[in-house]
Amino acid sequence: MSPGPSGAPGDGSGRESSRNRGVEIRHLRAFLAVADEGNVTRAAARLRLTQPAVSRTLAALERHLGIRLVDRSTHHLVLTPEGVAFRDRAAAAVAAFDEALGSGGTRHRPLRVGYAWSAFGPYTTPLLRLWQERHPRVPLELLRIDDRTAGLARGEVDAALLRGPVGSPGLRAEVLFDEARVAAVAADGPLAARAVLRLADLAGGTVVLNTVSGTTTIGLWPPDAGPASTVTVANTDDWLTAIAAGRGSGVSAASTAGMHPHPGVVYRPLVDAPTVPVLLARRDAPGHPALGDLVALAREIVARDVTR
Repeated sequence: MSPGPSGAPGDGSGRESSRNRGVEIRHLRAFLAVADEGNVTRAAARLRLTQPAVSRTLAALERHLGIRLVDRSTHHLVLTPEGVAFRDRAAAAVAAFDEALGSGGTRHRPLRVGYAWSAFGPYTTPLLRLWQERHPRVPLELLRIDDRTAGLARGEVDAALLRGPVGSPGLRAEVLFDEARVAAVAADGPLAARAVLRLADLAGGTVVLNTVSGTTTIGLWPPDAGPASTVTVANTDDWLTAIAAGRGSGVSAASTAGMHPHPGVVYRPLVDAPTVPVLLARRDAPGHPALGDLVALAREIVARDVTR
């Protein structure tokens, strides 16, 4: 067997192994498309390639790096921890490549922002409108993901709008504003007749808790004055359904009333509950090149409201 061009053994056909060909920008684009879409078929459609071509390109990149970037054990592909870390570096490299070529007429990779509950609250529409005006070449996508970090820790999004503390390693967050809490009660229940409610008003009954992405825990009440019982759910829709059915009451941030109206649920101010911090979180890495613009615009929108 004769040596190949790189000095490694060849296969008799004059072709190098993909391990020795090096990484090209097409490898990074394929990986980023798979990471964004969570599916090779959709990634191939986005890149206008065949599915086998994208799979081969991704596999070649993994062989070159010597690590697995994507977990293929499920129908919906997810990034491995190594893939999450590499995604930020790959995105920065592709952005620098496009910038160097001056491809000003092309639209850049979307900036994906996850949320698990109520997005940016009352500032959601202003954020989307102003972003489109100022950054028309970078689509801003808001994605609801029922997860404590709204997909950020798993690498599904570039940033996340979260409520409450963020304890996941490798993430950093800043508080944009504090939001009051409301009680959510059944529209035909006795508590719906009251103009305002207190934590003690809910303590005698059952409280519905979203233990996957919610902001409320049993620790909101004093140890000796908590709810009589709890019902746990895994997402916002089930939370609303349980409350509307009279299975219990709920507690959430005030923007939930506007973002998640339900004919069987009414929201009332919860006057003695502490506020909830609304955070913009991102990974502690360079990340998407437009992240700085997102942070600046979010701060600007909140500041405008405060000065009114």
